[in-house]
Amino acid sequence: MANEPYDLRKVLAELQTHPGQYHATDVAVDPDAELSGVYRYIGAGGTVARPTQEGPAMMFNNVNGFPGTKVLTGLMASRKRVGLMFHHDYHTLGQFLNESVANPIPPVMVTDAPAHEVVHKATDPDFDIRKLVAAPTNTPEDAGPYITVGVVLGSNKAKTMSDVTIHRMVLEDKDTLGIYIMPGGRHIGAFAKEYEAANEPMPVTINIGLDPAITIGCTFEPPTTPLGYNELGVAGAIRQEAVGLTKALTVDENAIARSEFTLEGYIMPNERIQEDINTHTGKAMPEFPGYDGDANPALQVIKVTAVTHRENPIMQSVIGPSEEHVSMAGIPTEASILSLTDRAIPGKVLNVYNPPAGGGKLMTIMQIHKDDEADEGIQRQAALLAFAAFKELKTVILVDEDVDIFDMNDVMWTVNTRFQADQDLLVLPGMRNHPLDPSERPAYDPKSIRTRGMSSKLVIDGTVPFDMKDQFVRAKFKDVPDWEKYLK
Repeated sequence: MANEPYDLRKVLAELQTHPGQYHATDVAVDPDAELSGVYRYIGAGGTVARPTQEGPAMMFNNVNGFPGTKVLTGLMASRKRVGLMFHHDYHTLGQFLNESVANPIPPVMVTDAPAHEVVHKATDPDFDIRKLVAAPTNTPEDAGPYITVGVVLGSNKAKTMSDVTIHRMVLEDKDTLGIYIMPGGRHIGAFAKEYEAANEPMPVTINIGLDPAITIGCTFEPPTTPLGYNELGVAGAIRQEAVGLTKALTVDENAIARSEFTLEGYIMPNERIQEDINTHTGKAMPEFPGYDGDANPALQVIKVTAVTHRENPIMQSVIGPSEEHVSMAGIPTEASILSLTDRAIPGKVLNVYNPPAGGGKLMTIMQIHKDDEADEGIQRQAALLAFAAFKELKTVILVDEDVDIFDMNDVMWTVNTRFQADQDLLVLPGMRNHPLDPSERPAYDPKSIRTRGMSSKLVIDGTVPFDMKDQFVRAKFKDVPDWEKYLK
């Protein structure tokens, strides 16, 4: 498949050459809670309720109610697997993505568009997105079937800027989606505000079933990718091949030409819908912190005008709190933090990891290098830069360069042997954070949390004071370069 265009199918074919990274099943499965329930045991990881584990990406070939459609989940639910798919060391994916942001390969218009092989229009008498799109629910209490990894592509009114972002979208009716656009974030939200102010519908396409360069690359946010920066260029740089775009069939917008499914439609101005209008559970779906998101009383509305897809399409889905979210949100955040610290204090932050414990957003571990006594305190400056780079970050743990930031045992060893709470704990109250963290509500802390989504930020400084380094030397074992021969 070396000369074939880059898309999800090409990635999956290569992934199948790596043992233990992909598994397909023909056993029948219900998309309503059962599919996610099965994968919870096999490979979800992240902050999913235990028992769970790291496991293969999973293709369900026999999905009840959707003959001819496969459902893929867990493609990115392993940092090591992301490294395999990107042909890059998983330890330094943050640096790799930084290079991709700095050297984007812009998308191009193409004539070959497999996304349009099968076309269903809303004007068709039997049109119903709930029967066409095999969107699973994560749990029996979800507000409905969700598109969890749909890349929304839209532009400003003047068509001078376009952008791609991922939002949770619930199937509400035969031609209606509810879309959650987080306040104050995402360029699509800025464009939608512009259309709403003019009382005009905003044309968009929702692209599902994409290679991981697109789904991970498009989750970058300001300040790394400011308004007007189209993150499809990041994907092009990751894959070293431009993303192909094609004109949508029923709206004035572009679609990703090799997506498995495309929904076309409009974000409607000054129109809102109750997220759980069909279930009244009060819950949306499980989100990255490991809890159910509250059902939003007033989601923005997308009226769907068409569904197109490839022959024998692959519906891609993500379990909200799984490690897949960590890969999509966490690795670009690492890149953003590295980018800012490299400019402000070059050479002092060696690497950054946003672990599953924080869902990719709430926690970062920073590996610090100190050259001399004059660098003492620079590690805390680095923590402040991390908070500035990503407002949804809540906890920063600082460690020395001899600590493996990808091993939580090593990180917690640092906290237990290189940290004193009365000296090395910094608390920054009354700051903005992520409204999906259930502790960030006024009832939890009326003094510092005035509105939902405010939080105290925490810095745990586990770095050794430079003038005491000789008192914190790890036990030195003999280097044995050919140790693997003893396992043969």
